[in-house]
Amino acid sequence: MKFKRIFLMVLDSLGVGETTDAVNFGDTGANTLGHIVEKCDLFVPNLKKIGFLDTLNLSENEDVDAYYTIAKPINSGKDTLNGHYEMMGIQNNIPFQTFNEGFSFDILSAIESTTGRSVIGNKCCHDDSIIQELGERQYNYGSLIIYTSADSDIQVAAHEDCIPISTLYEYCEKIRALTLKEDWRVARVIARPFNGTPGKYKLISTARKDYAIRPPKRSILEDLSDSEYNVIGIGKTNDIFDGQGINKMIKAANNAEAITKLTDIMSKNFIGLCIVNLCDFDSLYGHLRDVEGYAKAIEELDVDIPIILNKLDLDDLLIITADHGNDPTFPGNNHTRENVPVILYSRNFKNPHRLEPFDTFANIGALIADNFDITPPEIGKSILDELE
Repeated sequence: MKFKRIFLMVLDSLGVGETTDAVNFGDTGANTLGHIVEKCDLFVPNLKKIGFLDTLNLSENEDVDAYYTIAKPINSGKDTLNGHYEMMGIQNNIPFQTFNEGFSFDILSAIESTTGRSVIGNKCCHDDSIIQELGERQYNYGSLIIYTSADSDIQVAAHEDCIPISTLYEYCEKIRALTLKEDWRVARVIARPFNGTPGKYKLISTARKDYAIRPPKRSILEDLSDSEYNVIGIGKTNDIFDGQGINKMIKAANNAEAITKLTDIMSKNFIGLCIVNLCDFDSLYGHLRDVEGYAKAIEELDVDIPIILNKLDLDDLLIITADHGNDPTFPGNNHTRENVPVILYSRNFKNPHRLEPFDTFANIGALIADNFDITPPEIGKSILDELE
């Protein structure tokens, strides 16, 4: 069965249980969805109907509207870039650097020298508290607030009335160039302009800009684009791949906006792939260890599922998956090494059921490549012929 359009929805960080190598990452026992289900009275009838909850133990469910299984990661990292790379057929064995204890003197000195600005902050922060703490000082002295999350990133914040947003972007481009060295190999440099007054500073989400490292190899996205298929990225998808292979970029600040943009695109006539990343699960709830917030976000998605399914044409395929885990019940604030759910839904499926687990996320990319008759990725196996 072939499809005219494929919609890939990535539930950022919504893993479904520890991998066989989780011990190597200190993540034994992690289970993002499983622990949320245990802690909260999760009401997700629509997701349940398409096998979402069955991915926790791969139980056999004959009353299901979609094919379902799990996928195991093989890339070296448990971050957003490695997860998305693998999905699109890129194997990457070199992990990105993280800086949970702050950046080294050499990195900070290089940033100051390159930008001509002093730096303040230099710590790990998962919300806007560092902006509230240092915003006034930044404004008064024209410094750059430098911080990181638990991901491989350098976040650079400044008040827009002190340092114009366009100038902040220029600084981030320079910092991106600096951090391509192997021992400083940061996945993303992120511009975080903010505005407001002391005690009421607010990050300008629409002006955030990510400068990701270029993928180490070609993905199926470039092959799709070169073959004149539409490749649409909603949310941070374009930033993740540094624009490689994406021929239409649509920004979205949060899950709600991303789903609105998705349903808008679903009303258009095109042939190809649309990828949407729902980032709130990770950034707002996983890293902040907010179990109830995470559960509520899943329930909000559940409300949107019928709208999304009803928007699908008969020759469309919807794939729902994740890129890594981020168990909100787990110690620390980092991602967790987990398998991810894989849901395949089409209105044309006659006998959806449980599939065998995928040995790699790249099976998703292999299926997409097979569907559009482009060169298969170097890793992954297509199961397109199993869908009927």
